[in-house]
Amino acid sequence: MKLVLFDCDGTLVDSAGLIHEVMRHTFRDFKKPEPAFATTKSIIGLTLDIAIARMDGKPHADDEAVAMAAHYKAIFAEVRRTSGFGETMFEGIRGVLDALIARDDVWLGAVTGKSRRGLEMILEGHGLKPHFLFCRTADDCPSKPHPAMVSECCDEAGIATSETIVIGDAVYDMQMAKAAGATAIGVAWGYAAIDDLWRAGADAVVERPADLLAYIH
Repeated sequence: MKLVLFDCDGTLVDSAGLIHEVMRHTFRDFKKPEPAFATTKSIIGLTLDIAIARMDGKPHADDEAVAMAAHYKAIFAEVRRTSGFGETMFEGIRGVLDALIARDDVWLGAVTGKSRRGLEMILEGHGLKPHFLFCRTADDCPSKPHPAMVSECCDEAGIATSETIVIGDAVYDMQMAKAAGATAIGVAWGYAAIDDLWRAGADAVVERPADLLAYIH
């Protein structure tokens, strides 16, 4: 039995536009310069208060970053409703997920810096909630690249980290996987540069979702 753990933003769905729009509103509401899109993409995957602190040039999440994170969560639904941005599933992902859940030797899980509510909203919106048996979010564990999200999913599933594959688009995903003792597969359609994924310890980097099936097999 293998456990395959997917990141969400940048791996399953393209949500960078929406995340950036909410960040723009958040920074503007706190009378701060609006961040560049590249800056927003660079922090996707981190727990929200840590991500905001880094965007604001701070070494750690102080009280202001925590307050900004709370504001981000408070305005998220309204910005999502009115901005025209959403979380579109990357082409080819559904076919990969459907192929994997049809196998009797693979279980799927999700490991994400999103809140549990945010993850469930995306999974339910795309009809994917039954696919993912084991999930860890920013509400459950320390921020990536800490290995807790992976190790806790493995413990719950009763599967060794050596039999676990982490799939993600961020440097933090690769670092988290290696810290946990799991295989790290980077995806080229997300938000990090391919060279950065290799430098972060990726065991492989795939160009298309369909390529994942060969590595998991």
